[in-house]
Amino acid sequence: MTAENSFVEIAAILGLATLTGIIGQKLRQPLIIMFLVTGILAGPSVLGIIHSYEQIELLAHIGIALLLFIVGLKLDLHLIRTTGPVALATGLGQIVFTSLIGFGIALAMGMSLLSAAYVSVALTFSSTIIIVKLLSDKKEIDALHGQIALGFLIVQDIAAILALVGLTTLGASVAGEGDGVFAVALIVLKGVGLLAAVAWLMRSVIPGLARRLSHSLELMTLFAIAWAVLLGAVSELLGFSKEVGAFLAGISLASTAYRDSIGARLTSLRDFLLLFFFIDLGSRLDWSMVGSQLGASLVFSLFVLIGNPLIVLIIMGVMGYRRRTGFLAGLTVAQISEFSLIVAALGVSIGHISEETMGLITLVGVVTIFLSTYMILYSSPLYRLLSGPLQFFERRHPYREAVKDTLGETAAVEVILVGLGNYGSGLGEYLLHRNIAMLGVDFDPGALELWRQRGVPVLYGDMADPEMHEHLPLDRARWIISTVRSKEMNLALINNLRRTGYTGKVALTAIDDQEASEYKQAGADLVFRPFRDATEQAADALTSVVDFLPEIGDWPISFLELRIRSDAAAAGRTIRDLTLSVVGASILAVSRGGRVHYEAVPDFRIFPSDRVLLMGHPTGLREAEKLLNEFAQPEEIEDSDHFELAEIEVRPDSALVGHSLAEMHFRQKFGVTLVGIRRGEEQITQIKPQERLQGGDWLIVIGKAGVVEALKTHSPL
Repeated sequence: MTAENSFVEIAAILGLATLTGIIGQKLRQPLIIMFLVTGILAGPSVLGIIHSYEQIELLAHIGIALLLFIVGLKLDLHLIRTTGPVALATGLGQIVFTSLIGFGIALAMGMSLLSAAYVSVALTFSSTIIIVKLLSDKKEIDALHGQIALGFLIVQDIAAILALVGLTTLGASVAGEGDGVFAVALIVLKGVGLLAAVAWLMRSVIPGLARRLSHSLELMTLFAIAWAVLLGAVSELLGFSKEVGAFLAGISLASTAYRDSIGARLTSLRDFLLLFFFIDLGSRLDWSMVGSQLGASLVFSLFVLIGNPLIVLIIMGVMGYRRRTGFLAGLTVAQISEFSLIVAALGVSIGHISEETMGLITLVGVVTIFLSTYMILYSSPLYRLLSGPLQFFERRHPYREAVKDTLGETAAVEVILVGLGNYGSGLGEYLLHRNIAMLGVDFDPGALELWRQRGVPVLYGDMADPEMHEHLPLDRARWIISTVRSKEMNLALINNLRRTGYTGKVALTAIDDQEASEYKQAGADLVFRPFRDATEQAADALTSVVDFLPEIGDWPISFLELRIRSDAAAAGRTIRDLTLSVVGASILAVSRGGRVHYEAVPDFRIFPSDRVLLMGHPTGLREAEKLLNEFAQPEEIEDSDHFELAEIEVRPDSALVGHSLAEMHFRQKFGVTLVGIRRGEEQITQIKPQERLQGGDWLIVIGKAGVVEALKTHSPL
């Protein structure tokens, strides 16, 4: 096949993938499913478009390497230490129980010992690539269940390598060649050597190399791709999978300061190249022997879809994890992997199993990959449906997760802050500055630990889980704030809160206007728009006074532009009150709302978000910066510092009768605002200054509690 024909072939495949993707979007189907359908349609069983399998497989392998590289890049090494034991125990336990039960089912269905062994091995391993892609798309790869699932999938990959070595050795021994014990010992030795080499590079070479390359983002990106593919290739040459090597490559760069920028640059390229993995997988499915295996495939598919998650759920429940964590982690093993098809193909090539058994494994793979994709994508509603019966799999005290909870029975809580990521943590800092008692809720153990060390009460969990609300002090919290950017979770949160009778206020975080509108309709009291708020500040920052400054030559004087925070002591004070002359600095100009005030006279008042241009000696400017943005201690809130609504009667012989509100200066005289007037059956809500009071009127007023209470003692007026 010429290069030109290969190019036309790839173009046709991409066009077909786009068409199926559009159809899938219209039908609200996952793209992974549609890409697998593309592979099936383009494969030899249907349209027969694909002939350049080597080129497609190469692109697929690079995509796999980038996928696992990005996962390793974002991996929390602290979380590896905390989730390592459960990942190892769950991974090994699931492998043992799945293979034994699967072997028993195969024997019960009349299979030979060797065929039953191959089927049981094929049922054991799950697709790391598909699971990581789904969890990454759902933003759950960093959650506790995502990290545990990633851990036992890596354990599965290592076990899969050993299984492949064992099967290859078995095939060689049948042919009278090879030493099985030596092969296993050699693979272990290679693994230790690979880990040691990567650890040395992480410590001695990569930090310095990354600093040198960081001057060019393009070069840094190229290095990251090359490093992921290179270590994946080395891993494969040593007898491991390319996934293991690419994953280690990502971990080796995870401790550098450039991991976020690298990950952001590679995400789109990863998604494009992974398209070829799913197409390749779909096109290689052999349908020739499927028809005769429908009954057996249904039995094994049900075992994988139901039995595998139950095995994980039981193991994690015994180890002290909550049923929700076990359930969500268990769903990730509800399919067999592309490795299962490789094992089956190897078995056919060395004569261990028949084509019929290969067809059985193929059909089980198709069914479980398709159905488990939906199970993972809709895991939250699925859990809400099954949460009651799943209580059986949870210990009375799930200590593994409860140990992260530090909320005391008597702890004061004004705000429950859901989501302790970048935005949530920043909001939490400001709440603490204002002496507002808060409780943090997140499903990231690392984030919880950081706040727990600072003495802030925390709870592990997902607020979309209805049972989570049983552990929350809803009766004490005035606000529940969600900084999580998930529409599904936020809508579930507000619905659950209203269902439980929560009477406080709810604030949600929206990405765009449409989402904000949906939250308002659902009953949110406040909607945060972090992107829109940031754009306003960015526009103000562009009005920089520094751009208009002249050259100062050799004079020992400097300029500094800074933004006044909303909680700064300088906010609301005049320039005269700031006494900046004490530190040898002065305010040259103030930028506010896109306008520059060049004449900053002593009576000029500074407001929050003002950008102030300071002039002075560098040392004095540093002191002035501390002085201007010094935190203002919030005043104690008294019991009377809240609004109250009341009705005040006007006597028929009152001196107020016949006078208009403007004439009597109503607000200045009584210290309250008139909301409306009830006059007999009439309700007057649009109050005009010339409105004259009549005897028997009931005045609906609003004001500070103390003032309203004092006014009520004089009622009727």
